[in-house]
Amino acid sequence: MPKTQLTNDILTAALEGFEAQKKRLEDQIAELRAMLSGESKKPAAAAEPSKRKRTLSAAARKAISAAQKKRWAKLKQLPETPSQPVAAATPKKKRRFSAAGRLAIAEAARRRWAKVKAAQQPAPPAPVTKAAPKKAAAKKAAVKTVPKKARKIVRKKAAKTPPPAAEATPAQ
Repeated sequence: MPKTQLTNDILTAALEGFEAQKKRLEDQIAELRAMLSGESKKPAAAAEPSKRKRTLSAAARKAISAAQKKRWAKLKQLPETPSQPVAAATPKKKRRFSAAGRLAIAEAARRRWAKVKAAQQPAPPAPVTKAAPKKAAAKKAAVKTVPKKARKIVRKKAAKTPPPAAEATPAQ
């Protein structure tokens, strides 16, 4: 990286900048010394022009005064009469559920809790059953899970098929 050469222009600009900083610091030091001794270097209130003040008519002042007196009287009156609280003067009408609404909410709560309890319980293990005759197992399953019309159809089919042949057990 090449080194920048300091030219006369750069040096002159730097010198002017430092002199400006020096003058500003000297002014601030002078202000602080004046504050310590009680003097003021700046002229008083010469910087801002004075603004024109608004004046109220006598009628406007009376109206404002009357309104303020009315507000104060109202505020002072409240603590003197604690027997009648402000909130009790206008009771709010209580909102109530209808019987149907209560029942609907109760049913919804029961359904939610049933889902929660069902999710918490582990699935029951499959019961180990002995090999039963197919006809009896089919009938039990049909009775438990099949609707009425389907049960009739299952009965008709069972009646058409012959029962299985009884196996002879050897005598001992």
